[in-house]
Amino acid sequence: MKKVKTVYDHIRSNNIKTAILVVLFPVIFIALVFLFTWIVMPINDALNTAMSVAIPTAVVCLVWMLISWAFGDSMMLSMAGANQINDTDPDYMYVYKSVENVALAAGLPTPRVYIINDSGLNAFATGRTPRDATVALTRGIVEKLDRLELEGVIAHEMAHIGNRDIRLDMLVITGMGVTVFIADALLRSITYSNHSSDDKNNSTAVLFMVWLAFTVFNFIITPILHMAISRRREYAADATGAYITRNPKALANALRKISVNSRVEKLATQNAMASVCIANPSGKRAFLGEIMATHPPVKERIKRLESM
Repeated sequence: MKKVKTVYDHIRSNNIKTAILVVLFPVIFIALVFLFTWIVMPINDALNTAMSVAIPTAVVCLVWMLISWAFGDSMMLSMAGANQINDTDPDYMYVYKSVENVALAAGLPTPRVYIINDSGLNAFATGRTPRDATVALTRGIVEKLDRLELEGVIAHEMAHIGNRDIRLDMLVITGMGVTVFIADALLRSITYSNHSSDDKNNSTAVLFMVWLAFTVFNFIITPILHMAISRRREYAADATGAYITRNPKALANALRKISVNSRVEKLATQNAMASVCIANPSGKRAFLGEIMATHPPVKERIKRLESM
């Protein structure tokens, strides 16, 4: 008989995946810088360049991740334009109570609750640990789902909190932000450099290759690694959320409604935020299909829930 995974299995799995990402990201990044610079310079020089780029980048990423550990959740909520509510807010009192009830059923502390003023149907969770977690819900998802469906969505987000998915997402999102910033700075340096001598032309070529390595890393490698993990975690959060509420049908019905309009205006262009939401906030499928998709197909998620 196949062993049923517990919440502790998912937590352990995510800790292992975090460790793998921490190792894979710098290794792949150094390899990319080496391969691209090798095109325009000898192999030894390319290796030296890769290491000279990798060390300061690693230091900057480490500092940025420490900052994100302290302020990452605030950054994500700010990106979404979310506003905090509490149990005395007359318009959203029942929403807060629903979060409180689901947290109690999940055996977790009640997270802070935020509302995103957008008519799209979406939600996400963030924070370092379950003790300082946050659940953010759009106005649309609150207004258009019935009470049981909303509790199913909240339970899904509470599952991400319990499984420690929120920590991994926060670190990856903020880490991607700093490498994108460095790539942009390199591009500006290339654009405004003086091409008056051969040495400067060679330096520009090397800078261009380093920028190309950053670009491939940021927009192809990192999303593929992150999305592969993200899709598996969505299935786990669906299953755990259904277990918390004992009502898989409610979450399945919620996903049907969410799939019709999951677009959130402030998050539509924030590609790094797509994986933390219950559905893609851009409201459309990835260009490269399932490889780059932030979530499993909705039909498959619904099918699994309805089979419970």
